[in-house]
Amino acid sequence: MPPLSKTKSSFYRRLYVAHLIAQGVASVPALIEATGMPRRTAQDTITSLAELDIECVFEKGEGERHNIGHYTIKHWGAIDSHWVAVNAERLGQALGYR
Repeated sequence: MPPLSKTKSSFYRRLYVAHLIAQGVASVPALIEATGMPRRTAQDTITSLAELDIECVFEKGEGERHNIGHYTIKHWGAIDSHWVAVNAERLGQALGYR
């Protein structure tokens, strides 16, 4: 498979991270463990989901301090979440994730 362009890898990464969050891999440490991506990349990718109109919110854990909680996808915007789910394995492979 030829290497991905920066634009395509960024798009695939956002879709893949949104999928993982929707499947319950919903914290930065969990995303790092699932993919091997650096912490900053995981954080930046979550933040950049809004650029695709994917609404991702942080839900603080009940009674927890210091930003303990998880992310939730509230709305996928124009993205077909079913297509992403069906193609998630291919996206992860294309990105070189575990």
